[in-house]
Amino acid sequence: MTLLQGKAGWSLLIALALVFPYVVPNNYFLSVMTLSYIFAIAALGLNLITGYTGQFNLAHGGFMAIGAYAVGLLTTDYQWGFWWAFAAAGAVCGVLGWLTGMLSLRMTGHVFSIFTLCVGYIIYLLIEKWEAVTHGAVGVMGIPAPAHPFGGEVDTPIGQYYLMLGFLVLGAVVMQRIVRSILGRSFMAVRNGEALAEALGIPLMRTKRLAFVLSVIYAGLAGGLYAGHVRFLGPELAATHHTFELVMFMLVGGIGTLFGPILGSVLVPWLTQSLQFLQDYRMVVFGPLLIVLLIFLPHGIVGTWLHRKARREAAKRAQAAPSIPTVSAPHTGARHA
Repeated sequence: MTLLQGKAGWSLLIALALVFPYVVPNNYFLSVMTLSYIFAIAALGLNLITGYTGQFNLAHGGFMAIGAYAVGLLTTDYQWGFWWAFAAAGAVCGVLGWLTGMLSLRMTGHVFSIFTLCVGYIIYLLIEKWEAVTHGAVGVMGIPAPAHPFGGEVDTPIGQYYLMLGFLVLGAVVMQRIVRSILGRSFMAVRNGEALAEALGIPLMRTKRLAFVLSVIYAGLAGGLYAGHVRFLGPELAATHHTFELVMFMLVGGIGTLFGPILGSVLVPWLTQSLQFLQDYRMVVFGPLLIVLLIFLPHGIVGTWLHRKARREAAKRAQAAPSIPTVSAPHTGARHA
């Protein structure tokens, strides 16, 4: 198991991902895995605000749609280059996330989640109804593929696969640096107890707002990559079920862990694809499977494994600790009344 931990584990996973295109029989597998990588980037962002900061944001899919539409509209209607539009997608989501955070983060618990659910639905309605800007139900077509640094476009399935893999690795590295920094410790302190974090001198609103902005930037950039991969956008991308899919990826993999959202984003789509032969009944099988998984692994796959590992290590430390000899009181022969 040591091979699956730390830098060795990450290196092994990256090596497996690099050889994946050469062991699958056709491009369909590449397409499924490429989309999984894109949603894994968005799930990493959702995990930052929900898993590490304790704020259950239900507008994450809406911000992913904003990033996708920013790239789609800027490249098709205004002829921006793809990467300029991609950078703008992250910036637009960051600004809107800061404004949304100013209002929503004054609320806590379920009220915050309900408020962000409403924000996500408003984003969906704006995309569907504001036809003069978003093209409404017609959607955005003809989005260019990401530009290649040496000319042309990255439009082949294998090129897109490696591009999304590169962004996922970069996103995971940046996320690891964030959660292991003092800033990340502040996020976790807020999650563990807002009153205690504030008593320790952590600026509560500023910390939560920063976590919110960083998380929606991840969503916006994932949306930009989605636009460059699918090359067609419709209002359905902002529908709330996409947010709940991201939540499912996070819960199955392990909320509050770095690898959990990535594992869930890859595992769940492959599981649903493997049930395609059941056609309309596949969700009848997938739903109970998901419920059983969450009952027996309430911390997700990675979270449960980490909990068990921590318990084993604690038991080993307890066994290795020197036993304290019991000192018996000297017998004086006297008795108390």
